[in-house]
Amino acid sequence: MSPQALYSKTTRRPSQLSNKMISPMSSWKTLFPFASHWHDVGGHRIHYVDEGQGQPLLLVHGNPTWSFYWRNLIRGLRDEYRVVAVDHIGCGLSDKPQDYSYQLVQHTKNLMTLVERLDLNQITLVGHDWGGPIGLGTLLAQRERFARLVLLNTGAFPPPYFPWRIRACRIPLLGRMAVQGFNLFALGALQMAVQDKERITAEVRAGLLHPYDCWSHRKAIYEFVRDIPHSSRHPTYAVLENIERKLPSLAGLPALFFWGMRDWCFRPKCLELLQKLLPTARTVRLQAAGHYVVEDAHEQILSELQAFMKQPLDEATAPGGGSVGA
Repeated sequence: MSPQALYSKTTRRPSQLSNKMISPMSSWKTLFPFASHWHDVGGHRIHYVDEGQGQPLLLVHGNPTWSFYWRNLIRGLRDEYRVVAVDHIGCGLSDKPQDYSYQLVQHTKNLMTLVERLDLNQITLVGHDWGGPIGLGTLLAQRERFARLVLLNTGAFPPPYFPWRIRACRIPLLGRMAVQGFNLFALGALQMAVQDKERITAEVRAGLLHPYDCWSHRKAIYEFVRDIPHSSRHPTYAVLENIERKLPSLAGLPALFFWGMRDWCFRPKCLELLQKLLPTARTVRLQAAGHYVVEDAHEQILSELQAFMKQPLDEATAPGGGSVGA
């Protein structure tokens, strides 16, 4: 019997649960009151949110989140700017094909087609986790369309270390069962990626987990984990190496880094590597925040981001960068 078949015998879909049990599954929508939009790429639908008008911000999530992760920033920015938040194929409300190349190269191509489809220009890229390299790959390929760069707890280079919690998720059979079968990657993140647990209310929890309700819907979560290169033989290693090599060419691009300093995955060492590659970037260190930095500190992030957006482009790039703590 396959792991998928074994799991399906012991797991009920949301539609099979009582109304009392699934009430948070519907109430999360009050936190995410945005219209859905769709873009077809290669016969699969990409879901995205497109709110407001004006200079666009492109919000690119990581694993195992989706556009719901950006809800507080969307609300706070849409009155002054156009805010586009995408769900990668396999994530959020996008299609979740089972026979698909869930690798960095493909996710980047998908984002590039969306940028072209919406004809976005003067973009401020906002990338978290895997959204960093996916967004940066798009930016480097479509440099003329981008005006600003914002990165949050991410990487733009081959991993300088390999956390044991990630290694455990790649143990043959057991890792897949844990991630796809019992959803332990997404569930664990609610505990290990957030410092202020009170912010993860029943509604927030339901929203973050909503798209990942069964084995097949967690395919991308597992494939993202598999796509982290553990050696130079992994195909994504060279892709990240290429981004790292080209990143200094963006020195003239206004850049802002937000970093949750209590992140066990993208530790401060990753921030230091980014700062060396883009020394003109301004850094906001969020001392009490973890990997889900937007959940822990969306108020500070929104305030700093609004100020960053209001700076004229020729003033937003300060020689020597700068750094503040919060």
